[in-house]
Amino acid sequence: MTENWVDLEHEFDLVIDYDASLWLEIPPRWDAESWSDIDSWASECAELFCRSHAQDPGESGIAFLAGTLRRCADAFAPERFDTRALLHIASPTTMPLPVFAAVRPAEEEGEREAALRALVQADDPDAVEPPVVEMFHTENLGEGVRALRYVRQDDAPEVLAGLRYAWHDDEIDTDTVLWTATDDVGQVIRAAKDIEKLAHKIQIRIWDVDPED
Repeated sequence: MTENWVDLEHEFDLVIDYDASLWLEIPPRWDAESWSDIDSWASECAELFCRSHAQDPGESGIAFLAGTLRRCADAFAPERFDTRALLHIASPTTMPLPVFAAVRPAEEEGEREAALRALVQADDPDAVEPPVVEMFHTENLGEGVRALRYVRQDDAPEVLAGLRYAWHDDEIDTDTVLWTATDDVGQVIRAAKDIEKLAHKIQIRIWDVDPED
C-alpha cells in the first residue's frame, strides 16, 4: 500500500529519461491494463529486451531472463510513489544491477553540505577505506554530492560497494538521492558511467495538492 508520506502544499515525484536499451524500470504496482500480473511483465520485458539487443537466446534464454526479472521485482519493486527502481542490464546475459532514486521532503536541518554528505554516507565509520567523495552538478538538480564507498558485511566475507548521489532543492525543500549497492564490486565500476548519465536525466515533478479537488 502506498504510504501518504508528505503533508505539504505540493507533492513530488521523479521524471527519469533513461536509455531503454540499458535500463528497465520495475513498476511500483501491477497495472492490469498493461500486464495481467508480474509474470506477464517479466516475460514480455525479457523478450523485448532480447530483441532490442538483436539477440535470440531461444525460449530457454528468455525464460531465464524472465525469471531473473521476476526475482528482481519481488525483491525491489517500490511501494512508495516517491521512489523509482530501475535495473541496469548491460546485456540479456548479464545480472541486472538495481539502482534506486527517491525524492522526499528534506529532514536534515542546518548546513546543507553536511546534510548531503550524510545522505551519501560520506563519513560511514564502517567503510574499509575513506569513501571517494566529489561534488557533482547536473542541469536539472543543480549541485550535489557523489560518494563511492566499500564496506564489509556482517554475515559475509565479500565487500559491499555502494555508489550514492544526493541533491538538495532549496526552493521546494526536497532531497533527491540516487543509489546502488552490491557485493559485485566490478559490476558497480562497469555501470558507473551509465549511472552518471542517468543522474543527469533525473528531474523533480511537482503538482499542487488542492484539498477541494
